[in-house]
Amino acid sequence: MSSPAFASTADLGEKTVSFDEIGKGVYAYTAEGDPNSGIVVGDDSVLVFDAQATPTMAERVIGKVREVTDKPVSHVVLSHYHAVRVLGAPAYGAKEIVCSDAARAMIVERGEEDKASEIGRFPRLFQGADSIRPGLTWPTMTFSHNASIWLGKREVRLMKLGRGHTAGDIVAWMPDTNVIFAGDLVEYGATPYCGDAHFTDWPATLDALAAFAPAAMVPGRGAALTNRGMVADGIKGTRAFLTDLYEAVKGHVAAGRSLRETFERVHETLKPSYGDWVIFEHCLPFNVTRAYDEAGGLDHPRIWTDERDRQMWLDLRG
Repeated sequence: MSSPAFASTADLGEKTVSFDEIGKGVYAYTAEGDPNSGIVVGDDSVLVFDAQATPTMAERVIGKVREVTDKPVSHVVLSHYHAVRVLGAPAYGAKEIVCSDAARAMIVERGEEDKASEIGRFPRLFQGADSIRPGLTWPTMTFSHNASIWLGKREVRLMKLGRGHTAGDIVAWMPDTNVIFAGDLVEYGATPYCGDAHFTDWPATLDALAAFAPAAMVPGRGAALTNRGMVADGIKGTRAFLTDLYEAVKGHVAAGRSLRETFERVHETLKPSYGDWVIFEHCLPFNVTRAYDEAGGLDHPRIWTDERDRQMWLDLRG
């Protein structure tokens, strides 16, 4: 029996790109629920936060940047390691590619597997896949907890606030504007992908993020959050989804239900509240599988491979 197609294979429509200034010299590149990028224009150069999935797609970000500045891109910062966020990095010609130590460890451990897995799952997000250079995207600089990048007099403070979407998530805070780039720790009207998540830790990481009371935020997916009310809504919505999902899964694990039965019941529980969020049907099987593992005592997420993806989809949706 062949595996049914991933929900994402039917998601082929072009998304409208927005490029909004959400603080002085700070921009949000968003695309209707596709992965976002954040841009900071400094005194002499530019920093890009999250590189896009392919060099071809990164060129679209570069095109928007060139509409507001001719300064070179000196730094590309990776909020975490997932292929959809990092493989476009070479297009920028940056002298530094930066991520956390934990994100680099994920590249070492599962980089090739993740690359094949993600490209197979969601082809539209890898437009121009033939532009991806052989091998993986590797950082030139890493850090454990905090690091400051100075773009002339302008500081971009990188911080690892805790585990959440992955073990290696970082955020970027611009103190002069109180704008934060959150990566996939926060989504807005888009379903969080939790296949490599740490559900028990993620809410506390959101608390640490909320403590900055950001004036604006670029989430991982969804529209730019341009005021404190929208930021609060983005954090609240992400927290609610994670809590509702994990508490439901834990209950079914405690009751001794199978993964498939757990998925079916959790899907029924969550769909009324979250079913209209972007990529809900695509993400939920991966999310429930990881939550089932964590609720069963597996702290370190198992590695996703193209083969494992397809078998999981067949087991849960076939």
